[in-house]
Amino acid sequence: MGRDHYKKRLYRLLKIITLIQAKPGWNVRKLAAECGVTPRTIYRDLEVLERVGVPYFHDSDTGGYRIRGDFFLPPVDLTLEEALSLAVLADQIGHREQVPHLKGAAQAAIKIRSQLPAALTDGLHSLDGHIAVHLARSASPHGTQDVYETVRQAIVQRRALSCRYESPRSQAKPETFLFHPYCLYWGQRAWYTVGHHQGRQALRCLKLSRFTQIKLTKQRYTIPEGFSLARHLGKAWRMIPGGRTYHVELRFDPNFAETIADTHWHDTQQIDWQEDGSIRFRCEVDGLDEIVWWVLSMGPHCKVIRPKALAQRVRSLAQQTLALYQERHEPGSKASPPMAISDR
Repeated sequence: MGRDHYKKRLYRLLKIITLIQAKPGWNVRKLAAECGVTPRTIYRDLEVLERVGVPYFHDSDTGGYRIRGDFFLPPVDLTLEEALSLAVLADQIGHREQVPHLKGAAQAAIKIRSQLPAALTDGLHSLDGHIAVHLARSASPHGTQDVYETVRQAIVQRRALSCRYESPRSQAKPETFLFHPYCLYWGQRAWYTVGHHQGRQALRCLKLSRFTQIKLTKQRYTIPEGFSLARHLGKAWRMIPGGRTYHVELRFDPNFAETIADTHWHDTQQIDWQEDGSIRFRCEVDGLDEIVWWVLSMGPHCKVIRPKALAQRVRSLAQQTLALYQERHEPGSKASPPMAISDR
């Protein structure tokens, strides 16, 4: 076997160690997919790790491999780019609490900085204050810290939650139900948890700030092997998947065309420029409940070409909005001319 083969195998062995040290649940199938090899190759790699004394074992609770806690690799050797990326994300998002409950990231960044070589530290200092990350303003984190921690513990320990939840769409008194959380999910402005709602016997996405009662139980549960947040969201516009996929086509006038074309709004989007400077925006979305509000936010600069159901929703909501601002005029009086709309 050639030298390149051994280099690739060594790299793969180090990658396997890193993966199963960093996160539980890495089984042979997942490792093979991540490394781009067959499961049989992974089995051979595991035999090599066993021969050289790497203390790994199969964890029946997580269904994957783990490494004994007293085994560790040498400190991570970060490049300036890697150190900068970690420092910026941890400081801007953790220290400034742009995403609530991740304040520990800022403390971790301080520890990372303290272990870096002088050359990297000097490089980071020279950029301090010159890179900023501003996310969309989030809902107040008040009262959700305990809920976040409880859900996180439930996922780690695979223990069901006894909950009460206040739905904004229901006037009924909240009922107690069991909930099996599959993941915590930061969606735009707030934390959510996706999991199985025993009362509804269905998968639900629940906002942490709406829990009025939540506590761990002794009842165990399992997360389905095929579950992933990406699969659950499907082609949702943001975070609420609908039961039907729609082929959406919108026209944006020249005033908004460049702004829309410069932004990644959806994974399925396609942009077609027209001769008059307008664009045709096409995408596939699961459900219309979210995209309808996005279309309305574009005002008269956006027109729905299809589907008809989306155009009807936009028309109805626009008419209701117009009714809020219409004034009754005395007979013979002249209505005020329409106000010009700025493209800023």
